[in-house]
Amino acid sequence: MRISCWQCGETLERLGVGRVGKREPCAKCDADLHCCRNCRFFDPSVHNQCRETQAEWVKEKDRANYCDYLDPTEAVGPPRRSSSSSSDIKKKFDDLFKV
Repeated sequence: MRISCWQCGETLERLGVGRVGKREPCAKCDADLHCCRNCRFFDPSVHNQCRETQAEWVKEKDRANYCDYLDPTEAVGPPRRSSSSSSDIKKKFDDLFKV
């Protein structure tokens, strides 16, 4: 089983199909792995930010919790970073207002 850390994007290989421990941290960035942000049901656009209708409300989505419905996301690679420099961004913004 492969999962991806929600914070740094590190791909973590898991032996077997065991569950993620309630207090298990990412080996690279030390972020909590058993949290809403690392679950395939996490969706900020739906009620309670969770597509699992039976799950209880969790206030801190990036902290370890005791949700029994956690289904870790599969590895999708590191978070994408913008390649634009600040000067490029400013130029694009200024270009919006040229006549």
